[in-house]
Amino acid sequence: NPTATGAKFRHGLLQLMIHTIDPLHDGKVDEKATQLHAIASLKVLLDATKPQRGAATSSAANHVKINLRETTLASDRPNGNIDTTIDSGNELEDEPPEALSMSWPKTFRKRITYLLVAPIIFPLYLTLPDTRTPRGKKFFPITFMGSILWIAAYSYLMVWWANVAGDTAKIPPEVMGLTFLAAGTSIPDLITSVIVARKGFGDMAVSSSVGSNIFDVTVGLPIPWLLYGIIYGQPVEVNSVGMVCSITILFLMLLFVIMSIACFRWRMNKGLGLTMFLLYFVFVAVSLMFEYDVLVCPF
Repeated sequence: NPTATGAKFRHGLLQLMIHTIDPLHDGKVDEKATQLHAIASLKVLLDATKPQRGAATSSAANHVKINLRETTLASDRPNGNIDTTIDSGNELEDEPPEALSMSWPKTFRKRITYLLVAPIIFPLYLTLPDTRTPRGKKFFPITFMGSILWIAAYSYLMVWWANVAGDTAKIPPEVMGLTFLAAGTSIPDLITSVIVARKGFGDMAVSSSVGSNIFDVTVGLPIPWLLYGIIYGQPVEVNSVGMVCSITILFLMLLFVIMSIACFRWRMNKGLGLTMFLLYFVFVAVSLMFEYDVLVCPF
């Protein structure tokens, strides 16, 4: 479109002039240029709407609209970039979170979800102040410490029920820990990673998943062992059979993960997600083979 091309050309010239006149870019020249350009564009619009212009009215009006859209200066931007839309200041912001409501839902799907999460939500609703309300904001320390205590309680119940379910189904505790418990404890990490990734913070999502595992190994395991040793005065016995092979598998999995991310040019997409799923199933399969003596660790 020649009109759009001409508008873009004038847009580039205007930006070049601004940066030449105002190299430090304190914003004063931007504001003056915006005013002058708006006046000139309105004058062209008034001239275009005169009756004697005839058929050229529509074309001139469209030209002014394109010109205004592509050369509107964003005065609130510190770097002085030129905005691409005239309504850029009305971008939707994140809505503040709503307070928890325990009222009965209206739709069938929400009712099913309500019944499933009610045993978990009700104790939290009764014991923890909701910091999303104006009244509960000042009680955030109580909510923070209470959340940690509830996480510990739910974790204890989850491990206990997993052991009972494993004994009932004749599944070894090692297998339960490798599959069900590992998946259950990783769900909070999954939720937080999805939230930050949808907001555009991919680095934070990856760092969260890696940092949480490092925290589990360096803090989550030593603190219970330390408390056990202080209380009972004896060390915690850990089965070290096949430990060398397990560490080797973990190291190889780390290499495969890094290689997979590098192959996809450090971008999280569907292909990388499927590759990660495949690597996880391979890891679980090999670990179960070692557990059931299908594969024998030579060390």
